[in-house]
Amino acid sequence: MLAIILPIIAVLIGLTFAVIFKPAVNNGIKLLLSFSGAFLLSVVIFEFLPEVYSSNNSNIGIFIMLGLLIQIILEFGSKGAEHGHVHHKDEGTFPILLFISLCLHSLIEGFPLAENQDLLYGVIVHKIPIAVILSAFLLNSKMSTIQTSIFLIIFACMTPLGAFLKTQSSLLETYSSEVNALVVGVLLHVSTTILFESSKNHQFNATKLGVILIGIIIAYFL
Repeated sequence: MLAIILPIIAVLIGLTFAVIFKPAVNNGIKLLLSFSGAFLLSVVIFEFLPEVYSSNNSNIGIFIMLGLLIQIILEFGSKGAEHGHVHHKDEGTFPILLFISLCLHSLIEGFPLAENQDLLYGVIVHKIPIAVILSAFLLNSKMSTIQTSIFLIIFACMTPLGAFLKTQSSLLETYSSEVNALVVGVLLHVSTTILFESSKNHQFNATKLGVILIGIIIAYFL
């Protein structure tokens, strides 16, 4: 049940924050994004990756790399919105590629959440700043209110849909270890990209380093 409710709440929190504070991508959001990237990466490495490899499936590494490749392909459409970048030049039209890419990403990341509560928390923490940035972008665009609402409602429901499908599909359950490895690859790409891009011009930033360390420590003791 938490895997169904919490991802939707995370998007609603991001939307509410964007409506009330109308944030640009300021330092506060960037720090939250850095924390979420460190937290998500740490949960994947400390909890999810050992679980995936415990299946003794010899193809796990292949599916992790496949997940990385899938995320790279998705970012041709999303332009990196999964890790805090939203670029859409034609503001008058519905950003269909961004929409499809983000929905597919959210669907995939939702698959293991019903069976892994620690990963659920990692995805939720990651989703909040992304939802803030995405909501702010949509609200500032020339899209209609109806288009914006459709985008956010479907985006909010895709991760719970992934969790639901995993519990209901015998095919996904049969190939659970491969599916989970695929998700590992997707999340590794997103979380590491957030951390690599967290410092402007790769300059040392003590505040961001502190936030990243906090994210890692909290994930370790989770």
